[in-house]
Amino acid sequence: MESVNGLAGADAKGALKRDSVKTVIFASMVGTAIEFFDFYAYGTAAAAYFPKVFFPEVTPTIATILSLLTFGVAFVARPLGSFVFGHFGDKIGRKRTLVVSLLLMGCSTVLIGLLPSYATLGLMAVVLLCLCRFVQGIGLGGEWSGAALVATENAPAKKRALYGAFPELGAPLGFFLSNGLFFILESFLSPAQMISFGWRIPFLASALLVIVGFWVRERMQETPLFRLAQEKQQVTKSPLKTVFKQSWRQILQGTFIVAVTYTLFYTLATWSLTYATTKLGFTNQEYLFMLMGAIVVFAVLIVVASFYADVWGRRRVLISSAVALIVFSFVFPYLLQGHRNFVGAMAFLVIGFVLMGIAFGPVGAVLPELFSTKVRYSGAGISYNLAAIIGAAFAPTIATWLAANWGIKSVGLYLGVMAVACLVSLLTMHETKSVDFTK
Repeated sequence: MESVNGLAGADAKGALKRDSVKTVIFASMVGTAIEFFDFYAYGTAAAAYFPKVFFPEVTPTIATILSLLTFGVAFVARPLGSFVFGHFGDKIGRKRTLVVSLLLMGCSTVLIGLLPSYATLGLMAVVLLCLCRFVQGIGLGGEWSGAALVATENAPAKKRALYGAFPELGAPLGFFLSNGLFFILESFLSPAQMISFGWRIPFLASALLVIVGFWVRERMQETPLFRLAQEKQQVTKSPLKTVFKQSWRQILQGTFIVAVTYTLFYTLATWSLTYATTKLGFTNQEYLFMLMGAIVVFAVLIVVASFYADVWGRRRVLISSAVALIVFSFVFPYLLQGHRNFVGAMAFLVIGFVLMGIAFGPVGAVLPELFSTKVRYSGAGISYNLAAIIGAAFAPTIATWLAANWGIKSVGLYLGVMAVACLVSLLTMHETKSVDFTK
């Protein structure tokens, strides 16, 4: 068995054993796929159905904005989850922490599918919806960082970015499964049936993914680098205190590197769905079909960008994507013009998801590499989830408000500002490709 990060003699008895590549792929990818399946399902439902299910007594525009605000509740809760799960992930291990976060996230999602509507329970239905989203967000707070560590802490040194792509691939997989299910449902159910009960089916169906994820993660072992830290007695008793004291700069850098990917994604997948179906003349089903086609490009570019991040370095790949995103932010409003402009809309989605894949792929390695083993779960999780608040929590709401009041070019300006913040963070950080990942 090859030693961790290609280093011989990792302990006195020889190299620490890693899980098989197949186990690492499934264990790291399944939770992220569930995370994004849940969020895509919620984003689609919040844009298309929740305005009528939970906010039927206000105007359509206000109902959409209120619905998208509930979408942001989980993002607000995510940093709290990253504090809790980061603490235990760095103190007792990655495996047990990931299992708990998966169950908390999954159970909350299923409960959303069982909630009564406003017509049944009034305002309390909205309160329960927000409560489920909050608990879901706490579970999500510990998910991505743990999955990224399962991948990268099992990876050979020269393939960390490629292994770090495994949890990132859960994003397009979850998106494809969620939107594919909505596409099938809308093909067989009437709009009235979708509002009545059809929107609930994806949330309830996520229970199957949770069961599979639980089974896979129970079979994996603790990551070799955490076991090595335990053997050397290098596990810290206060991970949060340590990471904020010693790595606050890396937290800020990681936050803004990731934030733009969130803003871009929810502009592409959530805001544009609302805009295309209300302003451009597309049906919900038509636009979901285009999204599913574009998401394949997203998956391919995650792998390609991660491969070249191992060859050329993380900064070179990510700086290129940030510059391209700044250009795209000025160009894309011109693509979303005209009634039922399929060519323009498809170009917007494909180009956007190409840039999303390039920006998102290497992140699975970059964030863990910014932090030492003893605070890696906490540091990567806090950065990732602060990015979720800054980049995504209210991105659909902000974009909807900007488009309604200042025009679609203001949405491009919003994305451009986030891309500039990402570029500044990348220019101030060191290349992490060759860092000693065992420390």
